Amino acid sequence: MSPRYHNDEEQASWDLAEFLLQQARAMMREAEEALDTWKTGKEMNRLRCARRGISTTDAEIRWSASANAKNALTANGFYTNLATMYFNAATANYARALYLHARDDARL
Repeated sequence: MSPRYHNDEEQASWDLAEFLLQQARAMMREAEEALDTWKTGKEMNRLRCARRGISTTDAEIRWSASANAKNALTANGFYTNLATMYFNAATANYARALYLHARDDARL
């Protein structure tokens, strides 16, 4: 159910908040994919090392030093930060829309 708007400025703020929320969700999906890539790579590396007789500790050290592990963690952090930025911007726009709605309600 969409809210009843009192003016175009309120609607624009609400619509922008909705768009920013969609962007934040998309960034969180990217962050989750990067984390899944990291977890999968870590497990595959552990299994590969186990077949070669390399200990679990050494396998983790090798994985954490790999470019794939570093790239996945960097991507996860990057997309998490973007999602946080978009969520904060959406929150600010929702608050603005609610303020404009309440302000106009008080006038009516």
